[in-house]
Amino acid sequence: MDTPDHKGATTIEETLNCSQNKGARQVKTTNLRMEKKGMLKQKGKCLFEAILTIACIMGIASIGWSEEVKIGTGAAASENIFNKIMYPLGKATGVKLVIITSGPVQALKDLDAGTVDAAVGGITFPDWMAMMEKEGYPIADKSVYKSQVIGKDKVVVLTNEDVKVRALSKAQLIAIFSGKTKNWSEVGGPDKPVVVILGSKIPGTQSVFQKQVMDSSEYTKDAMEGTTAEDLKSRVIRNSGGICLGAMSQIDYRVNAPAIPEVSRPITLISKGAPSGKLQQMLDYINGEGQQYIAK
Repeated sequence: MDTPDHKGATTIEETLNCSQNKGARQVKTTNLRMEKKGMLKQKGKCLFEAILTIACIMGIASIGWSEEVKIGTGAAASENIFNKIMYPLGKATGVKLVIITSGPVQALKDLDAGTVDAAVGGITFPDWMAMMEKEGYPIADKSVYKSQVIGKDKVVVLTNEDVKVRALSKAQLIAIFSGKTKNWSEVGGPDKPVVVILGSKIPGTQSVFQKQVMDSSEYTKDAMEGTTAEDLKSRVIRNSGGICLGAMSQIDYRVNAPAIPEVSRPITLISKGAPSGKLQQMLDYINGEGQQYIAK
């Protein structure tokens, strides 16, 4: 009598084991299918990215560079003009722009040395000449240069995103950049130390701001030292309480840009003598078709 019961128990156990094994095989099969599908999806994504990369390379390679123009420039022209027109200019004319972001002082020195075709800065020609003299590089014969305005820019103030001040008056800006204001709470901001950041490669920007806003007051000696406009912005993003000067095109979600009194300036290009053929070709493009790309 025990035998049938034992056989029945065995049959049920075997059935359960069989079902479990079958379920396990199904799960394993499903997992394998999902893994395979994931691998195919990943391969498809990689293939798509590879195609995009090749397309970009082919697009750049398809430009038949016929001429090269070297431009020594400061932040204003680099951000608002040359970075915007570099690719469409090459595609339309074959002129390849080589941008050397050295600041207007070094750009003019490079022009004199013949290593660039033109020097460009966000400053008027007379102020540029005065700045060169102040920097110990006086220009004996200014008539050798030909200057022309190729655009305009507005100097803006950029702060760390934690500094949620909506506007700064002229008096407040003077106090901040001269070092008299030490904490943002003094101008309606958070309780954070003010970190002024100045750039060695944007003397034109700082000169214009100093003249138009600061009434020629000196910048604080305790400022953090940076270089280019891009470097200053990155330092502002990284440093809580940071503030610097910049160009309009640098404003985005990563920084706060409080309203300030308008600080406008021309973007001036200087060449030695009349512009050469390739340089004139670039200028014709900037004044014509290139206007659609230039920051207003």
